[in-house]
Amino acid sequence: MPESKSRKKPSRPATPTQTASVPKENPVWYKPVMFGLMILGLLWIITYYITQGEYPVPAFGDSNILVGFGLAIVGFLMTTRWR
Repeated sequence: MPESKSRKKPSRPATPTQTASVPKENPVWYKPVMFGLMILGLLWIITYYITQGEYPVPAFGDSNILVGFGLAIVGFLMTTRWR
């Protein structure tokens, strides 16, 4: 029995289903805010220790340390999104 001819699909260029997404750049204000929070947190803690708890907010008491570290940590967390 004769064999049938196999059908060949026409070759066509591969079309990418996903385009390589280029990460967006951060807004202009991102870096100054990021570094500003880190520096502000450091200055908050230094002010607290130098003034022996009288400043920056006397009502916070020892929680001023937490506020300073909180500001600095938010700044450091922003570095993970920095492009």
